[in-house]
Amino acid sequence: MDMGQGLMTAWQAVASFVPLLIGFLVILVLGWIIAWLVGKAVAKGLHGVGLDRALHRGGVGEYFERSRWSASELCGKIIYYVGLLFVFTLAFSVFGPNPISTLLNDVIAWIPRGIVALVIVVVAAMIAKAVRDIVSGALGGLSYGRFLANAAGVFILALGVIAALNQMGVAVTVTVPVLIAVLATVGGILVVGVGGGMIEPMRSRWSRWLDVAERETSRMSEESSYRAGREAALGRPSTAERTEPREGATSQSARRGAGGEPPAP
Repeated sequence: MDMGQGLMTAWQAVASFVPLLIGFLVILVLGWIIAWLVGKAVAKGLHGVGLDRALHRGGVGEYFERSRWSASELCGKIIYYVGLLFVFTLAFSVFGPNPISTLLNDVIAWIPRGIVALVIVVVAAMIAKAVRDIVSGALGGLSYGRFLANAAGVFILALGVIAALNQMGVAVTVTVPVLIAVLATVGGILVVGVGGGMIEPMRSRWSRWLDVAERETSRMSEESSYRAGREAALGRPSTAERTEPREGATSQSARRGAGGEPPAP
């Protein structure tokens, strides 16, 4: 009697689980197909409206040249995987409250922060590329111009990454240890430098760097002055060109006087 009751209970549990499993599989398959189609459509639509060309003109496209996907394909993949998260959440909700559904809900709630952080990084990369090009063009004649341009670009990109991490809620746990490591490195360099007698070598090295910077700055100002003077000289007639018509008129008057003709008034 007890054995028959146990078998009946097990059969009822299996019979009640099978419809849930079928519903889970149906939602999973249909949702996967829909997410794949939506991701492909988004990728083609963004490529059609010129997202890849716009990012390439903005200076971010070079980062996707070494990537497996283009910018439009990456957006399509993001939409595809986000759609899969929603599909999994809906599919697991068939079984009622469970830890997997709770985890998926937390991940989905975090997605908007991740998207905003990605936008911040992209905008910071575009600004860093523009600043690097401007500084490189302005200081291209200096030996340290390229270094200053790269340093400015890296600084702006680092600010963007810190802002993105702050948006995602992990800035404190990431930036504070990094900041402590940087400060500890600087402190160690100072201690070793002072204790190891690096004051004089660094002083002479700084003197050489400053001398080089002063010479190159003077050379750039001399070149700009020479260029300005040359452009001004090319923009107005020379002294020989101004005196040539006057000399021609004088010789013509002399010839007329020698031939007995009265000079022109």
